[in-house]
Amino acid sequence: MADTITARGLNRATLARQLLLGREALGVEDAVRRVVALQAQQPASPYVALWNRLAGFDPAELDAAFDGFRVVKSTLMRITLHAVHVDDYRALRAAVEPTVRGARLRDPRFRASGLSEADAAVLLPELLALVERPCGVGELEEWFAGRVPGVERGAARTAWRMLRQWAPLWHAPVPDAPWGFTSDRRQGFVAAGAGRRPAVSDEGAVAEGLRELVRRYLAGFGPATVADVAQFALVQKGRVRAALRELGTEVEELAGEDGAVLFDVVGGARPPEDVEAPPRLMAMWDSVLLAYADRARVLPAEYRKQVTRVNGDVLPTVLVDGYVAGVWRLVEDGAGVEVGAFRPLPEETWEALAEEAGGLRGLLVERDAAAYRRYDHWWVKGLAVTEARVFGG
Repeated sequence: MADTITARGLNRATLARQLLLGREALGVEDAVRRVVALQAQQPASPYVALWNRLAGFDPAELDAAFDGFRVVKSTLMRITLHAVHVDDYRALRAAVEPTVRGARLRDPRFRASGLSEADAAVLLPELLALVERPCGVGELEEWFAGRVPGVERGAARTAWRMLRQWAPLWHAPVPDAPWGFTSDRRQGFVAAGAGRRPAVSDEGAVAEGLRELVRRYLAGFGPATVADVAQFALVQKGRVRAALRELGTEVEELAGEDGAVLFDVVGGARPPEDVEAPPRLMAMWDSVLLAYADRARVLPAEYRKQVTRVNGDVLPTVLVDGYVAGVWRLVEDGAGVEVGAFRPLPEETWEALAEEAGGLRGLLVERDAAAYRRYDHWWVKGLAVTEARVFGG
């Protein structure tokens, strides 16, 4: 009979594997591999994520890893931007190939350019040759427009965006950007390095990549259900079940307290339920909030609508005792970090949050006092906080 693990036990297992029970003395590259992937839709988020996880985190180390393409940023799981170690890119990208292909090359907006999946495959070698050196958005859009003459410029830009999200491209660091990359038209792209490109139509490579993704996911986020793995990668549950069968004795089964069947790598960390979880100020879209079908592992259901907004924005959150208990933002001109709690917090927790906020403010203000500023409108529109304090001003 499978061992049973409680909901709180699952929470602690996640925190341990995601380096959130205590900042660890690891290098950036080792840390990125340990946590599998860092959400990177917003350029500051990988830096905030590692600051939460590493003792003495030096953002210059992540700069250097990005500049040397030892950590790479690309469209991967859930068809969103992730930063991953370069040694993991090929397998992770191969695993999600059917999902990315279907979502991008079969989208009506891509087909409106007059191109088919077959046409995209023909264009791919030319595109990869063009981006052997980093190329900017404008140059690449002009190249693509020349391949779809007669298509309205806005439609061509949309189709190009879908093509480049499918292609094995890495974001190229922008030298003057505070977080190494931008969200504007200065952003450039470069072909995935030699030997790192997945075989985009090779079913064997896709299956092998998915086995590696499932193995790595369970090591970094397990124990987890089939639905959790499918949610993390945005792949069909049937494919996940097949990968789990193929992993055989590398994987063991547990039972959730609700009777759910959970899978884990043999020997995965499962600390005691009563281990202390220190407060943390998490990045936007941090993976611990998005890696599960049941987000209540870290995000209580009653707070989900406050954190995950109607358009998909996932706000920077406050973890207290391992669970989301509020949100935070950098106030105007970096004068301080505002923490808003969804429930009353004891004074000792506020004191710990004040210390965290001071360190986070130092990281952000040194580089970009406007980090996440574009999302302040959610605060203006109103959040269900019971108390808010500003620290570090």
